[in-house]
Amino acid sequence: MTSNAGLAFAVVQTDSIADEVFAEVKRLFAENYRDANLSYLEKNLGKLRFLSTATAADGEMAGFALGEARVIDLPQAPASNVHLAGLCCVGTEYRRQGLFRRLTGLALTAFELPRAERFLTCGRTAHPASFRGFYSNPAAVPRPGQRPNAWQREVGAAIATAYGSPGFDPETFVVTGSGTPIGWPVIEIEATPDEWEMFRPVDRARGDSLLGIAWQPGPPAGWLEYP
Repeated sequence: MTSNAGLAFAVVQTDSIADEVFAEVKRLFAENYRDANLSYLEKNLGKLRFLSTATAADGEMAGFALGEARVIDLPQAPASNVHLAGLCCVGTEYRRQGLFRRLTGLALTAFELPRAERFLTCGRTAHPASFRGFYSNPAAVPRPGQRPNAWQREVGAAIATAYGSPGFDPETFVVTGSGTPIGWPVIEIEATPDEWEMFRPVDRARGDSLLGIAWQPGPPAGWLEYP
């Protein structure tokens, strides 16, 4: 455990979360989502391997993130390093301090993968603000006004399966929800019309999200070829 700007950071496996830590995770989740679906939270804790946390000196959790890194045989890209980012929540008074990125990074690097030329970073996003990291990458999928090519659709489907998602639309990259809402984000969302258009087919009442994928530091040959 290390400290940074008065916060203590830790990473634990999701199959061994202490009761007091889980209680703080639930509190913070409820702070970030109106009508927060705690059942969704509990199910997701078991789907990804690591939980990273940031805790203030008084014991209050400032933020948490779920994530995992795996080696996955993707279509036309066997034995690929894949970063599966999960739910991340940050307390209201700790936002806009880089905590989201720090916590996500800790969860994704908790397990060291073999060295590779590139890796695929992935995330299921609830709204345009959380998708912005993908939107700013010119090689990310999906893109406004651009139908994913066949390879991208195949990889998207494989990643949705890796997340344990109940369904996936390869045309829109919408990940089907469980049928009930996760909750409604308590956040001011400022987005461009293009960013909102990408979320038009996302049914939040059903618990849908938008899958984003992007190769780092750059895509393999042929990834950005369109018919």
